[in-house]
Amino acid sequence: MTNKPKSALSRRKFISNSSAATLSAAAFGPFMLRGQNLNSKINLAAIGAGGKGSSDTDNSARCGANVVALCDVDTNTLRSRGQKYPGAATFQDFRKMFDKMGKSIDACTVSTPDHMHAIAGVQAMKMGKHVYVQKPLTQSVYEARLMAKVAKEQKVATQMGNQGSAGSGLRRAVQVIQSGMIGDVTELHVWSNRPVWPQGIGRPKGSDPVPNHLDWGLWQGPVKHRPYKKGAYHTFNWRGWLDYGTGALGDMACHTVNMPFRALKLGYPTLVEAEAHSGINKETYPLNSRIRFEFPERDGMVPLKFWWYDGKIDGNQNQPHPDVTSKIANTMGKIRGSGCLLIGTKGQIFTPDDYGSRYYVALNDEKKFKGSKNHEADKAIPEKFWKSPGHTQEWFDMMKGGRPAYSNFDNAAYLTEIILLGCIAMQVGKNRKMEWDGPNMKSPNIEEAANYVKRDYLNGYTL
Repeated sequence: MTNKPKSALSRRKFISNSSAATLSAAAFGPFMLRGQNLNSKINLAAIGAGGKGSSDTDNSARCGANVVALCDVDTNTLRSRGQKYPGAATFQDFRKMFDKMGKSIDACTVSTPDHMHAIAGVQAMKMGKHVYVQKPLTQSVYEARLMAKVAKEQKVATQMGNQGSAGSGLRRAVQVIQSGMIGDVTELHVWSNRPVWPQGIGRPKGSDPVPNHLDWGLWQGPVKHRPYKKGAYHTFNWRGWLDYGTGALGDMACHTVNMPFRALKLGYPTLVEAEAHSGINKETYPLNSRIRFEFPERDGMVPLKFWWYDGKIDGNQNQPHPDVTSKIANTMGKIRGSGCLLIGTKGQIFTPDDYGSRYYVALNDEKKFKGSKNHEADKAIPEKFWKSPGHTQEWFDMMKGGRPAYSNFDNAAYLTEIILLGCIAMQVGKNRKMEWDGPNMKSPNIEEAANYVKRDYLNGYTL
């Protein structure tokens, strides 16, 4: 088996027991704000102030943060967000921000493109800052492992931005699945309507003038610099590029696989295979993909096969075979663009959205799904899970000595590592059964997989 060593798995029972939320901060902390009264305001810096950075900053402010710094490579964004937080200092380079204001900052949000998550997050944590990082936590398996390690060493409060984790529907589903209501789960199918950005394309030719408000060099960060092309990368379309994003899988699976990851106590897979995709080049992820992960027995659960589907094929959404989703079709008529289906020996659970905020149940003798709140088998299970005060509030409570946030890096890094193995499988080639040694971050049978576990850091950036 290539699961975590026993000592590491025992710590990760937090995942499997998360519905009861039995651990206290003492198991991970202390996280208390250094040198501050617990009732004082938390001085927050936002690294990446636009897009998700905007809502991450605003959510932190609603939790009581004093926003002291805004950092963004785009001065238009800084100008706009600075109007809402006029007392915040503004920077384009987070390294300069830390040099100038490091002692004045308690916590940071990191809401940049994926390729900058670990670089900013690790530096912040090494300086003793609490961090909230958007999903996926990192761009590489190595970075995910390092983020968890540094968070533990520095004893800082952490949270990844897969905000669906706070939903009572997701947490209840974890509890119900672990109760055994649908028996031993042997198959997991998750599909997404992403990408909704360009993939399966080559690098655009030529260059365009860099806008005066954008520092294109800082935006590219640690990767080999390329010419600027309007609309190709900044502000939204970076997600499909190998240098900057993690494709549809990396972007969405930290949401859609979050619930089954916890409910099924997923450790490291023993095998990952890109069974099908539209073709991958050296620039972008494929237009569509189907990836299979195989998990061994783990903590009382039977072996599991997990399939991921994304993109479109001949104009139709890439989804499981109709035989697999027949009960969903019987119930809803049409299979929605995103979904998650767990198939057990006694029944099935289906969630029709990205976050797992609501779910449906069908036992083996039932031809249609029924909403969980109306299903007698579900209602017979007493409710027992931690009801979140809010995803961002969990992070703030953790900073002040409260219980670990639900997506703290001990959990989030593990989930991210598993998901990013699918990105590696696509890059090593279609129909190649990649065996995986999780603790050592390597494939025993495909040597070149090592090329995609860790990236090179250029232009003066380091971890």
